[in-house]
Amino acid sequence: MLKRIKEDINTGLALDPAARNGFELLLTTTGIHAVWCYRLAHRLWKAKLYTLARLVSNWAKLWSGIEIHPAAKIGRRFVIDHGNGVVIGATAVIGDDVLVYHQVTLGGNQNTKEKRHPTIGDNVVLGAGAKVIGNITVGNGSSVGANAVVTKTVPANSTVVGTNQIRSRATKTDDTYSI
Repeated sequence: MLKRIKEDINTGLALDPAARNGFELLLTTTGIHAVWCYRLAHRLWKAKLYTLARLVSNWAKLWSGIEIHPAAKIGRRFVIDHGNGVVIGATAVIGDDVLVYHQVTLGGNQNTKEKRHPTIGDNVVLGAGAKVIGNITVGNGSSVGANAVVTKTVPANSTVVGTNQIRSRATKTDDTYSI
């Protein structure tokens, strides 16, 4: 457990140029606190202590402004920078080494108990205000630009920008996709 906490702190220091040291990050970064609360809530969820898991999750949301459902699956070295307004739904899956900025939503577009939230690959950056909606995948090594609305699967090593201009196929320009 201490090894994972140290890994989270080192990752936060590597990705946040404003963080001056690990002690400061440990005490003052709500993104890292929300992730740690999520990890506790997720363990409770897996132990079928659903109400307790939701209570931990709701406490973290009230305290940090970051809402992560305890049923979501999140990998290692997950960083939420300036996290206020981040929402991660119950069936979301997030890989390793993912960086998320404020106001990001990983939301559903159906009211079912089936998989309805996105899957985010490894080494992905989700820009401020990005909305990734539905049971879609953002491939490994991709970036989603600020305020982009993504409703279709994104290939690996791509950049997605733009608002909800839904087309039948993504338009590719030098590995940049406009959805």
